[in-house]
Amino acid sequence: MKQPEIDYWIRAMLAAHDNVSDLNLTVGRTLQVESSGQLKSVTVEPEITELTPFQTEVFALNLINGNRHLMQHLITNGSCDLSYILEGGTRFRVNIFKQQNYLSTVLRLLNNEMPTIENMKFPKAFYRMARDKNGLILFTGATGSGKSTSMAALLDKINHERPVHVVTLEDPIEYVHQSDLATFNQRELGNDFNDFFLGLRAALRQAPKVILVGEMRDKETMEIALAAAETGHLVISTLHTIDTGQAINRILGMFEQDEQSQVRNRLADSIRWVVGQRLLPKIGGGRIAAMEILCTSLRIKDLIINGETEEKTFYNVIKVGATRDMRTFDQDLVELYKMGEITEEAAMSYSSNRSEVARGLDMIKSERGEETSTLAGQLKMEEEEDEDPWMRKRS
Repeated sequence: MKQPEIDYWIRAMLAAHDNVSDLNLTVGRTLQVESSGQLKSVTVEPEITELTPFQTEVFALNLINGNRHLMQHLITNGSCDLSYILEGGTRFRVNIFKQQNYLSTVLRLLNNEMPTIENMKFPKAFYRMARDKNGLILFTGATGSGKSTSMAALLDKINHERPVHVVTLEDPIEYVHQSDLATFNQRELGNDFNDFFLGLRAALRQAPKVILVGEMRDKETMEIALAAAETGHLVISTLHTIDTGQAINRILGMFEQDEQSQVRNRLADSIRWVVGQRLLPKIGGGRIAAMEILCTSLRIKDLIINGETEEKTFYNVIKVGATRDMRTFDQDLVELYKMGEITEEAAMSYSSNRSEVARGLDMIKSERGEETSTLAGQLKMEEEEDEDPWMRKRS
């Protein structure tokens, strides 16, 4: 298999279906793409019914293209990340990984068009984030939930409004920013630095005002990020958690028990925003992001320092924080349903608290004169049945 054949496969996969986001090459399967969140088969000539170990290995090694760092990472860690540019400028974020002694490859299609707060219709909280001069802004969610797109839109706003030096540490570079008022230096893991800890430590000597770190993977990187946020830098990064409250707890969990008290106080002073994201199927095709937004406040700081209780939770504080541009996933899902962007089924499937969403949907249906469901009542009855009978008796 030669390079022209590899590029032919990639082009055929891109053209096979609408709304393609990922290309998947796995031994024993045909060529597949993820279209609007679902895997679909792709036909090429000559036909491939099942990829062989030889085909997936040659494909992967062609993308690695003899890079010794990537080969070492693949051998040592079982996977490696890289970027790939198709002739014509189409760009991909690539992950090559071992499974059952075979190589698999997933290519994530990158949008060459720079996302903006306006064209992505992101919440107005993003405008406030772009004006922050220091502190920590975190984006959290599963892989492929749109975190990189959101960070790129935020940096784009900074680029056009503030004359500052921006250093990014990425794995790999997904959006290339053309310097406007801001000056950008974008560094790629493997080519420009060896790990996020060393890259971030070096960044502090490069006189940036804004630092983007692709991912907070360990305690050491988080330590330097906190130090940077405390010394006048705006640090933007990502975590993999299901919601904003868990992002805080994940950070705390990186540190030893005897460090917890100090870290809680540092985090309370440094956190500015935490944005959680989930990608949902959109009515009419494509996907749309539901967002949970946490903004620092006295009540949020108290939760970070003292921890959550049964009454005091991040969810409850965010739920009543609309004046500070906060929102829960559930509130955003109800709003997306009201706007006609998602179905009732999608809203319920991606909810954090199903009864909260069910009540919100029923209110909208009632306002429209539509028949309301009995789901909210059923969920409440289920919750009551799950309670300890003795406790119900006492209450």
